Amino acid sequence: MNFQPSFLLKNRHIQTLYSSLFRKFPPLDFEIETFWLSDGDFTEAYWYKTIQHTHTTPIVILFHGLAGSYISPYIQGALRALNSVGFSAVVLHFRGCSGKDNLKARSYHSGDTKDALEFIDSVKKHSPDANLFGVGYSLGANMLLKLLGETKQNTPFNAAIAVSAPMLLDVCANKMQKGFSKFYQNILLKDLRLALDKKYDKHDMQKLLALRREDIKKLKNFWLFDEAYTAKINGFTSAQEYYTKSSSKQYLKDIQTPTLIIHAKDDPFMTPEVIPTDEEISRTVELEILEHGGHVGFISGTFFKPHYWLDTRIANYLLKQNS
Repeated sequence: MNFQPSFLLKNRHIQTLYSSLFRKFPPLDFEIETFWLSDGDFTEAYWYKTIQHTHTTPIVILFHGLAGSYISPYIQGALRALNSVGFSAVVLHFRGCSGKDNLKARSYHSGDTKDALEFIDSVKKHSPDANLFGVGYSLGANMLLKLLGETKQNTPFNAAIAVSAPMLLDVCANKMQKGFSKFYQNILLKDLRLALDKKYDKHDMQKLLALRREDIKKLKNFWLFDEAYTAKINGFTSAQEYYTKSSSKQYLKDIQTPTLIIHAKDDPFMTPEVIPTDEEISRTVELEILEHGGHVGFISGTFFKPHYWLDTRIANYLLKQNS
């Protein structure tokens, strides 16, 4: 499936922002599962099952991006596309992302595979006869690739797709401080700082982080935020250690699951350095590196009559892997 955006849609920022600005959906009827984690915290899984769902219906677990959720346009589009080809799907929210604050002082991060594995194990126990697939976007894609590399031959998935994964987190954090990329950083950090601020209502965050509540506003880039909060609350010695250990690029050679990586060279969240070479991936990993597409964009057609190529590509790839 060739991806060919029209002239007006070739711009990386239009690709990145178009869905958020213009793509609207009627509400879906979800089954909401509160999933309790082994440390006493919880998250929520939003199920969107086919009408004909049986014990053998294939299931796709979707992992959203930073500050994303079930209402993210790329998630909504994928749910509908997967439903149209007979797959049931479930959006696993990272802690605190479904609209309900999680209970612990910590939240989630780019390399946190433990919560996902607990939920995947639960799904497999309840649906042992169903093929299971994973699709991750941005932060969720990095986490998914790391999970696949960690589990190796004990893979929980029949196949997986990673879209716009920031496979070198420090490189991406540097990129987000430059040019128009700062615009995206500011949007994402606004949500992250707000979530951190709310935690001061329930936890002694100043003691845990040695960070005064009024100083949260000073965390104006990812390096500062992750140094002050993400790394410290999750047991890393620094933002650099967090980035180094959580980046998925180093895990690609260990993946033994059929995996499609979809990535645009013009992604404004990262640089070409992030893109792996053929020598850095295992034989089960397929790279689909496109000239255009922005960050989780990949919209073809025209500006006024767009076609959401990414949704179709995901559904078709998984349909083939399920046959």
